[in-house]
Amino acid sequence: MPIVAQSTETTDWVSRFADEVIEESERRAPGKPVVVASGLSPSGPIHLGNLREVMTPHLVADEIRRRGHQVRHLISWDDYDRYRKVPQGIAGVDEDTYKEHIGKPLTSVPAPKGSSYPNWAEHFKAAMVEALAELGVEFDGISQTAQYTAGVYREQILHAMKHRGDIDAILDQYRTKKAPAKKQQSQKPVDEAELEAAEGSGAAAEDDGSSGSAGYFPYKPYCGNCEKDLTTVTSYEDDTTELTYSCNACGFSETVRLNEFNRGKLVWKVDWPMRWAYEGVVFEPSGVDHSSPGSSFQVGGQIVGIFGGKQPIGPMYAFVGISGMAKMSSSKGGVPTPGDALKIMEPQLLRWLYARRRPNQSFKIAFDQEIQRLYDEWDKLDSKVADGSALPADVAAHARAVRTAAAELPRTARPLPYRTLASVADITAGHQDQALRILSELDPDNPIGSLDEARPRYDKAEAWINTHVSADQRTIVREEPDAELLKSLDEASQQSLRLLADGLADHWSLDGLTHLVYGVPKVQAGFSADATPKELPPEIKTAQRTFFALLYHLLVGRDTGPRLPTLLLAVGQERVRELLGE
Repeated sequence: MPIVAQSTETTDWVSRFADEVIEESERRAPGKPVVVASGLSPSGPIHLGNLREVMTPHLVADEIRRRGHQVRHLISWDDYDRYRKVPQGIAGVDEDTYKEHIGKPLTSVPAPKGSSYPNWAEHFKAAMVEALAELGVEFDGISQTAQYTAGVYREQILHAMKHRGDIDAILDQYRTKKAPAKKQQSQKPVDEAELEAAEGSGAAAEDDGSSGSAGYFPYKPYCGNCEKDLTTVTSYEDDTTELTYSCNACGFSETVRLNEFNRGKLVWKVDWPMRWAYEGVVFEPSGVDHSSPGSSFQVGGQIVGIFGGKQPIGPMYAFVGISGMAKMSSSKGGVPTPGDALKIMEPQLLRWLYARRRPNQSFKIAFDQEIQRLYDEWDKLDSKVADGSALPADVAAHARAVRTAAAELPRTARPLPYRTLASVADITAGHQDQALRILSELDPDNPIGSLDEARPRYDKAEAWINTHVSADQRTIVREEPDAELLKSLDEASQQSLRLLADGLADHWSLDGLTHLVYGVPKVQAGFSADATPKELPPEIKTAQRTFFALLYHLLVGRDTGPRLPTLLLAVGQERVRELLGE
């Protein structure tokens, strides 16, 4: 049963947009479902920058649903766009072979070798659909291949051709303008159609249509012989809708009647506003690069009137980065996708990263050690929400992360700290019985009885360890004591090891061992193990660091490693004593 709830946070960006969209929808189409939209091009892996194109309207649509309104979130799959270039680093793709397909619709390009999907577009679309389902994103998908080839937009195409002079006049205002300066690294790349216009060559590069001796035409046929869009319209008759084109790639030419021809599409800068009008879109975000003069969104705002529609409201959204990686582009392989992120983090965390920042704020998604800090921050917020101490805006972002208007997302029953789970997965190297033993000892008063209680978070942490932590950073417990190091220790160091070994049995839990390892240097210096940092001289911190480094060397042969309490639990009491020489 849908959850109907008014937002309690007036400063929450999602609520503000929901207010505007509801008001605008009632003005434009009173009594009808609110329509929000996203557009995705399955030209390659659909990455985490593209996900903002979906999450921004999803969050707004979800808030509108919570308020009891009907809303449609459309995702237009731009799978009838041209295959622009061969992405790098895609398994099962030979560059020389796939170059032959450049210029064809994405749905006419073979899927990568080994794929079970019928074509290139479906292969990359499928991974995104699966990720959106896990994220709880409800949407209506629209294949532009299906729309165009079924003749759904026939009247709009004929209308555009009839009013090609008006469209050309709008576009001409920007053709003489100086090319926009290169965007900063912090901005999301322009969409595939914009890149096509910027990087292509010949008639196929003109994303606003082609002008020649026969005049301007906002429609581009795909060749009836080679299927490519390297075509030029040479004549068109409004009365009969007879259109003649020639292919610059293979030399083929033909004359067709546009009122019954379905193998072509409106050029991007006309196609997008046509769809706004056709679907009645009220809200659609766009990348920051669309704010430049002559960009698709800006020009579309004028062209949409030709189709009797209005430009959607919606924010320009900023760049989404990855810790340690360069700016993302879906035309290149190797960029992390939502599916990649969901292998190492729960959907609630990923939703939260998009919900807590306003669309015009850039942020990073961590695939490195930073993911542990993000999870600590998330768990802290979770606790604050539970005890009522969280700020209202944080409560709103948390609520949007853990549930949609329809239902709460599945969650881990025992959400143990991610860094602890990662350490356990690292140390146990896939041995689930050992992992369960360690996790059951974290809290002896409330032991975990099955790894399933810690799933899916445990599985995400294990996947992160196995795929994003380099071999030289993995933890390998020593097989034998470091006899040479033990022999070289002075009396104070030997005493610290004895104090630790003597306290293991009485402190065998995560909290107990934390108290013990931090307490040993305090006791050695003549203070109580319970003494707080304010009660201790600064040199105690130095003594603690030295003690920790010694333990790491004796246990794993390195200066650092997983948190010592977790490491000690993983190694086990008897083996710890053995490696400490006790």
